[in-house]
Parts: sequence; C-alpha cells; structure tokens
Amino acid sequence: MGIFRTKGIEQSIADTDEPEYQLKKNLTALDLTVFGVGVIIGAGIFTLTGRAAATIAGPAIVLSFVVSALCCALAALCYAEFASTVPVSGSAYTFAYASLGEIIAWIIGWDLLLELMLGASVVAQGWSTYAVVLLENLGIGWPAALGPGGTVDVLAMLLVALLATLITIGIKESMRVNLVLVAVKVFIVLFVIIAGIGFINPANYSPFIPPPVPGASAVEHWYQQPLLQAALGLEPTAFGVSGIFVGAALVFFAYIGFDVVATTAEEARNPQRDLPIGILASLLICTVLYAAVALVITGMVKYDQIDPKAALASAFTSLGKTNYATLISAGAVAGLTTVVLTLLIGASRVVFAMSRDHLLPPVLSKVHPRFQTPYVITVVIGVVTMLVAGLTPIGKLEEMVNIGTLTAFIVVSIGIVVLRRTRPDLPRAFRVPFSPALPIASAAICVFLTLNLSIETWLRFVIWMVLGFALYAAYGYRRSRLATGETLAEMGHAHR
Repeated sequence: MGIFRTKGIEQSIADTDEPEYQLKKNLTALDLTVFGVGVIIGAGIFTLTGRAAATIAGPAIVLSFVVSALCCALAALCYAEFASTVPVSGSAYTFAYASLGEIIAWIIGWDLLLELMLGASVVAQGWSTYAVVLLENLGIGWPAALGPGGTVDVLAMLLVALLATLITIGIKESMRVNLVLVAVKVFIVLFVIIAGIGFINPANYSPFIPPPVPGASAVEHWYQQPLLQAALGLEPTAFGVSGIFVGAALVFFAYIGFDVVATTAEEARNPQRDLPIGILASLLICTVLYAAVALVITGMVKYDQIDPKAALASAFTSLGKTNYATLISAGAVAGLTTVVLTLLIGASRVVFAMSRDHLLPPVLSKVHPRFQTPYVITVVIGVVTMLVAGLTPIGKLEEMVNIGTLTAFIVVSIGIVVLRRTRPDLPRAFRVPFSPALPIASAAICVFLTLNLSIETWLRFVIWMVLGFALYAAYGYRRSRLATGETLAEMGHAHR
C-alpha cells in the first residue's frame, strides 16, 4: 500500500462516532449557507475588486468574476458530492484520503493549512486597515506603530485572539455571531449597489476591455509576471483579454470560503442534504453580489482612477459622500470579521482530521469535554495566526491562498472521477451531473488559473510543499493510523 494507502469511507464515518473525538451536530442548511456567505463576501469585495480593476482588467473585471465563479461552480458540484457521501471533518483532505491515497491527502491537508491560516492572517490585516479608517472617521485616533504597517499590528492580533476564543467556546455560538455580522455585511453590499447605481456614468465603461499595456509598466520584476506568459515567452502585459484571466486568478481570492463549508461536515444535522445546499447557495448568492458591485464601482469611477486600497469607500468619497464611506468602512469591519472567523474554524477542522488520523500528533485532536470543540488545535492555530498577522508584512501573499485553494479544487475534482470508479456502490445523496466530463473540466480550468498566477507565487508554493513532504517523511508516514493499524476504539481503551 505504501504512501498511496487509502482510508475506507466506512472507517472515516465510524471515526466520527468515537466519544473522545465526537463533535456536536448543530448546523442546519441555513447555518451552512450563512457560514459560506460569511466567509466568501469579505476581502475580495472590499479590497481586491478595486485593485484588479485599476491595474489588471478595467471594467472587464466583471468577466473575471464570472470566470472565477464558473471555476468555483464546477468545483462546488464536486465538493457537494463528496461532502454528502463522506460527511466527515477535513474537507478536501478527507476526500483525498478516501479516493487518492495518504500522500495526496497529506499534500492537500498541508495545502489547506496554508490556504486557511495564511488567509486568516491576510484578512486580519485588511480588517485592521478598515478598523483604523472607521475609528478615524468617528474621531478616534489609533497609534500608527500599533496598527497596520506599524511595528506590531495590535488590532489584527486582538481580532484573532477574540475569535479563537469564541470558536473554542462553541460552533453554534460562533454561528450566531456570524449570522449578525453577515446580515450587516450583506446590507452594506446591497447599499453600495443601490446607492452607487445613481452615480454611474456609462462613459466609464468605455473601453470595456482596455487595450493591452505591454512592457515594464505591467510588472516591476520578471518574477511577478504570470507563469503562463513567461513559459510561452510572451511580453508581460496588463489589461486586454489576457487581463481578464489574470484578473480571474487574482479575484479568485474573493471566492475562497465555500469549500470551508465542507470542513464542518461532522457538525451538520443532516449533512447529505444540508451540505450541498449550503455550498451551492452561498456561491450563487455571492457571485450575483460580486458582479453587481464590480459593475457599479467601474461605472462610478474610471478604472484608471480607482483607489486600489479602498475602492468602495473612496468611490463615494470622491463624489463628496463621506458619510457613505464611513458606513462602508463599518461594513468592511463586520465583513472581514466573519471571514477570519470562518477561516479559523476551517483550519482547526482540517488539522483536527489530520491529527485524528495520526498524520500529526494526536494530542492536537483532543475535544473539550464540555464545549465539544477541538480546543487544543484551535488555541495553537489562533496563536500562530495572531503572530503572523501581527508581526509580518504578509498582505502581499494573498496569491499563495489562491494557489492553495486551486490545488485543493484540482484534487477534489479528480477524486470524484476516481471514487466513482473504485466505489460505484456508495450511496450518493448528491451526484455531479455529466460525470466524468464536468469534474475533468473543473480540474482543467483550475490548472489554467494556477498558470496565470505569478512565478514568485509558484516558487513560494514549491518551498511550502517541500517542507510538507519532509514533515510527512519524518512523522506521518510511519505513525499514521493506516501505517500502525490502530483504530480509534483501541486508542481510547489504551488511554483508559
């Protein structure tokens, strides 16, 4: 069997019933949909939209969102089938373990850890930026040295500490806070759309696809150009048709989150029905809102005059609507809070699943006797994310989150095809239509988007993967439960 040994579906599901590793089943389809919307609408809509429109795609950024949404929709169908067939914590990690083997599962678990923890750190810093703007608009100052770009970003660290504590107390409590903040966030997004329509100047949409800008003006250094352009020997460009696809690879960050819904599979009351609803509904809602916001912003302000740092707020400020800008900043603070919350939950559930399989030290998967949450790993992830968000200039690494997510999507899409062949007998509450054509198309589109990410992103990703392989060789290969043959029940008796 070796590194490609697989963990049976039945064993994965049986593990969820072991008392020492049991999570509370509290979440409904509505909870999961709100959870998905909570994490999807955030950094992308409040920060990336303006930057991608101003520097990469112009008004055609709307098409970039559509391309990203198409990619996500195909991957979402694959996630929905897997989540309804294997309702176990861990998302793509668990799915890969069941279909493609232990080494692929490890790679994806390691990869998801990068996506979720790095994503939480990046978004916490974005939250800190908007929080300072909001405080200033309210007449409250904040020391520059203790804010974004300062010596220590205390605001970002406080946010992560507070949310990690909330997650430790309970998943349902976290969802209640999430519900309130998501309502605020969706209200702000609808406000931007409705208020902004009246300020649209149709002339700003021309040209809809700006002509390509070649040469050094497109990128500062060779390693910042997309890998595909470099591989084909093309001159670096921004805008044009290629700008739509490069923009899609960047704004893909705006969609991370619907896959996090799958990490809570063990905590859903009726996972076979509720998980597909939560995944697909949250993706559909967010795609419509994203496209509408992109159209409004590029219609209000000429694409080359958009402020890349705070496009939504500055668009209204430039029209003399300062009060609107304050309201949008408040919405961004609420919105980014829910993103950090859900990314931290996702990261803790992935490591929980890996630890329960002994690919990581089993102490990490201990569940709190009262709260029934994996409190040890939640605390560890909270501390690491706090330090990264507070002490490092990591905001430039958001493309790392994209390549991590796309890699997970590729594996899940291929896993659907493999599992249909190896386990056709499994009951599937939801099935991807037109299989294997759609899963293969999903994997192909994801690969194409990864090739549109920069060379430096690929180099960093390769380094992270090499570290992961080294850790697996040193620890997980010999100590995993598939290697030792130890079951959770035997472990429980040994502890007692």
